[in-house]
Parts: sequence; structure tokens; C-alpha cells
Amino acid sequence: MAPPSSTTVQDHVALAEIELCGELMIAASAADGERLSADRIDEVLRVAADRLAGPAPRPVERRGGPPH
Repeated sequence: MAPPSSTTVQDHVALAEIELCGELMIAASAADGERLSADRIDEVLRVAADRLAGPAPRPVERRGGPPH
């Protein structure tokens, strides 16, 4: 069993990913065309804001098993 702090981090990351997927689905359903442009996807995922903020944080390393 994973320590509680590890589980909390994983839950936080999973919730953030679910939120971003939801935002992409909302943007896609509101789009005029068949697909979202790469610029619109970046806008929805706030990629440009993240790039301006600095380098991405390192992924959390899992211990005791193969990486996922």
C-alpha cells in the first residue's frame, strides 16, 4: 500500500488531468469546425502560460515498481 502522501499527490494529478480533459471536450463541442486547432488546444490547456512560467515540474517518481 502506498503512503498517504503519495496517494494524495496521485489523486491531485488525476483530478487535474480529468479537469483538462473536460475543458478540451467543452472546447471541442463549442468549436465551429470538425477539429480544434493546435493553437486552440494550447489555449485550452494553458500551454503558453505554463511556458512563460518556467520549465515543467519533474514527474513524481514511483518507488517499488515499474514506471507507468
